[in-house]
Amino acid sequence: MSDDGELPSIPGVGVDLPATLRIAGLAWERTESPPSLACWTGSFPEPAGGNAVDISLVMEPAAPPEEVTLQLAHDVVSRFDVFVDRAARYCRTRLRERHFGLTAEELSWLDLPELPLAAPEAVVWADRTWAIRFTESRFRLAEPYGILVTFNGTQPVDVEGIEDE
Repeated sequence: MSDDGELPSIPGVGVDLPATLRIAGLAWERTESPPSLACWTGSFPEPAGGNAVDISLVMEPAAPPEEVTLQLAHDVVSRFDVFVDRAARYCRTRLRERHFGLTAEELSWLDLPELPLAAPEAVVWADRTWAIRFTESRFRLAEPYGILVTFNGTQPVDVEGIEDE
């Protein structure tokens, strides 16, 4: 309680959030999350006919997504294979940097036609930044939760190993 006897406002509490969003022909279902944020997740078939790809939309503080954020999520789904390719090319270049600490063997993998990056997922945040997470990889950097490539618009701008889930 505050000094004036009022209960403090908690972001997202009391906000009417839809259980389902329809984006790019997909039904995105609201998932359990802390009260301060709202998360919806959907899956779509990978263009190459592989496993389904998960994509999440995260709003913090919890609120219904704005139209511009919904449009970004639609663009990510619609061009996912293009963005995965950009993320992989970005990793091929950036992971050569000394501070990533790749072994000689791991550095040699960067010259293979197919990088050891698999099972991509995407997350779009309320501030309209977004990322692709490769959940599977032989790179030590990927332990334990994968490699995250963050985008600014349509271009990758950062890569990191994920230690916290």
